[in-house]
Amino acid sequence: MPTPPTPSSAPWPRRESSVSPLQGRAAATLFLGFAVAYFLSALLRAVTATLAPAFSADLGLAAGELGLLAGAYFFGFAAMQLPLGSAIDRFGPRRVQFTLMLLAVAGCVLFAVARGLPALLAARVLIGAGVAACLMAPLTAFRHRYSPAAQLRANSWMLMTGSLGMLASTLPVQWLLPLLGWRGLFWAVAVALAVSMAVMMRLVPQDAAPVPSAASTAAPAGYREILRHPLFLRLAPLALFQYGGLIAVQALWAGPWLTQVGGRTPAEAAAGLFAINAAMLLTFLAWGAVMPRLVARGVNALQVLRWGMPLPLLLLAHNVWAGADAGPWAWAAWCVSCTCMSISQPALAQVFPTAQAGRALSAYNLVIFGGVFAVQWGIGLAVDALQAAGWAEPAAFRAAFGGFGLGCALAYAWFLWRRA
Repeated sequence: MPTPPTPSSAPWPRRESSVSPLQGRAAATLFLGFAVAYFLSALLRAVTATLAPAFSADLGLAAGELGLLAGAYFFGFAAMQLPLGSAIDRFGPRRVQFTLMLLAVAGCVLFAVARGLPALLAARVLIGAGVAACLMAPLTAFRHRYSPAAQLRANSWMLMTGSLGMLASTLPVQWLLPLLGWRGLFWAVAVALAVSMAVMMRLVPQDAAPVPSAASTAAPAGYREILRHPLFLRLAPLALFQYGGLIAVQALWAGPWLTQVGGRTPAEAAAGLFAINAAMLLTFLAWGAVMPRLVARGVNALQVLRWGMPLPLLLLAHNVWAGADAGPWAWAAWCVSCTCMSISQPALAQVFPTAQAGRALSAYNLVIFGGVFAVQWGIGLAVDALQAAGWAEPAAFRAAFGGFGLGCALAYAWFLWRRA
């Protein structure tokens, strides 16, 4: 069993892989082979924020139904995480991601032809399940094939690739919408996913990680050890509320806030989302450059989280208080301040041996995307309930976000308390 980290332990607990780390062109090729698919998965995750007005107009969706439609993606995504982790550890990240992406292609086709909310929900669940490995597979491959410092850089730059996909889901989608319609957009993404699968099989080398023994691949025992680990328990509430909430707001609720609270048009909201995602892209680029230097100076992930987490709590409180005055740049500042949570993934993976890396990352990702589903749907339900009780829509949004902020504050308090 891995040794729990202590306050006096080395800055980044690490276990070296038996496979020699890739360098130079080989390392870049591995990264690029996975990056194309993750770009598309992030676009699919966030596109509901841009298409929310079109869905509401064409399908007559209320806020709770819109939150459910967006959250269905994360339900399918989260449901796959535990079997995904065991499969990656057993069969390798390349093979598992290729197989699952077939489901994503089918889900996009079904979404493009669906005529009612039940079919759309089923398609979103299928899409979420199909892209469930698009981050965990590369992160596990990085754990196997990169040095510890390179893992931190690659993790941040893969998230930067996701931000680029979310960037593409804003103004570019808004521009294409009159030409293709939202159904045509999903047909186009289905074709792009198929192309990305071919790119991955071309660029990513065969899985080289050793196949674990039968004892280590027993999912219940493996996950029981991971879920009981002190570092996992300490990070889980932050992953649920802060990390999951970041994605929930970025992928859905930032758009409706800008239109329903801030009074902006759909085009203006799309421009605001573009600014938010551009800021995120640049931030992850910076994290990839900065983290290896911080590691070299003895700064560890837990210190970064302890120092960094008060800022997003203060910025969220400011945005709720400001209401209509909290525009795109206010939400961009909050999203950027939350990105310190991204370093928790490689930090957790390095605590466990490579044979458990897929399960450790997937279990943590399950918590994150369970939080995304809960926050996306929960905010929508709260807005609908408060409006039914007679609240004005802007006030209902502010109260719902205030409740979300309380959850984030309690998660940070837990993180500090578990330090002992």
